[in-house]
Amino acid sequence: MTTLNILLVGGTGSVGRHVARVAQAAGHSIRILSRRGGGENTVVGDLTDPSTLVDAVRDIDAVVFTQGTHGDETGYRDVDYGGVRGILEAIGDRPVRIAQMTAIGVTGRDGAFNRSNKAHDWKRRAERLVRASGHPYTIVRPAWFDYNADDQHELHFLQGDTRHAESPADGVIARSQIAEVLVAALTSDAAVGKTLELVAERGPAQTDLDPLFAALAADVELDGAKDADNMPVDSEPADAIADLERIRALRG
Repeated sequence: MTTLNILLVGGTGSVGRHVARVAQAAGHSIRILSRRGGGENTVVGDLTDPSTLVDAVRDIDAVVFTQGTHGDETGYRDVDYGGVRGILEAIGDRPVRIAQMTAIGVTGRDGAFNRSNKAHDWKRRAERLVRASGHPYTIVRPAWFDYNADDQHELHFLQGDTRHAESPADGVIARSQIAEVLVAALTSDAAVGKTLELVAERGPAQTDLDPLFAALAADVELDGAKDADNMPVDSEPADAIADLERIRALRG
């Protein structure tokens, strides 16, 4: 089995801790990005300061993004989006596999949540940076964390991001299962270049995820397959457009 040196961005968070456990159980080596460092397998780096990220990405084969913030638009812009941009710039043109967690409903722009802080818009822009980078990637948009019933573990991979209730009515998924999908994606050829919404339904969890990845449509250009065309790139902020062009240019 392929073993990887993985950088976990958001590795101290509620999903990231599960990713660390699942990755290590699969035989991978992990490196957890931390602003303060000091813990086991940690490397010091600040997502809001790109100059601190060079050591974090040295000699990695893969990166898993699970970072997230709360509050106003500044946090989502600087951490959820800016952190992805900074890591990609630090990696440059070296071949690195990427698994990125965003959120179900991320293409919904008109709901109260996105209107209040533009969180979805910035997470979606972060997805676009990953797609533009040219690295092999999988983007996972999980539903609501840990609202599962005891018998609700059968994984379903959706596309089109049509669930915008902004409540567990959009779907539920265990944090531990999010981690399992993210780690599995790193070594699955069937997962490359695909974006999915992740929910659980009643039934047992599958042990082989390749058939689920294989059934997905591949992404086209900068958005997920079947996503609504409701955020035209040419109408984006000038800085976001410039970031896309700079990330594209790193391909060499």
